[in-house]
Amino acid sequence: MKIRIFVAAVMAAISLSAHVQAESEADQVRHLLHKTFDKPESRLVVDPVVVAEGYAIAGWSQGDMGGRALLQSKHGRWMLILCAGDGIKSAEALSSAGIPSSAATSLATGLAKAEEKIPPYRLALFSKFEGLIRMDEAGNHPPVHHHKH
Repeated sequence: MKIRIFVAAVMAAISLSAHVQAESEADQVRHLLHKTFDKPESRLVVDPVVVAEGYAIAGWSQGDMGGRALLQSKHGRWMLILCAGDGIKSAEALSSAGIPSSAATSLATGLAKAEEKIPPYRLALFSKFEGLIRMDEAGNHPPVHHHKH
């Protein structure tokens, strides 16, 4: 009986630890996005944040604009990979952006569930971001090079 109680306590601690870790990863993502894009005259709102297997998707809005950010954790640091609107909601789109299939499926499923709790006006802002912009490691979109013919 004591072994069962011990095993149950260990499992509860592991579960709580995983929850706290996921929560702190979401907070790290929020912190990075706020540090990068927040402005005193136009505050950034970051919610929801979904994390899976070293990748995250964060819904964001700022003023009358919004979108979704795709991030990756490398060597314990979160980095912005790309910004998009509805273009990164599906597992297929995430996979085509280079996200491993299992992470893409987890992110898409988690995002759909998390966005059920977001007010419709904010969801509409996420959809306003058109296209897909890849970002460099500093969170900037790389310069566009024009080739001479």
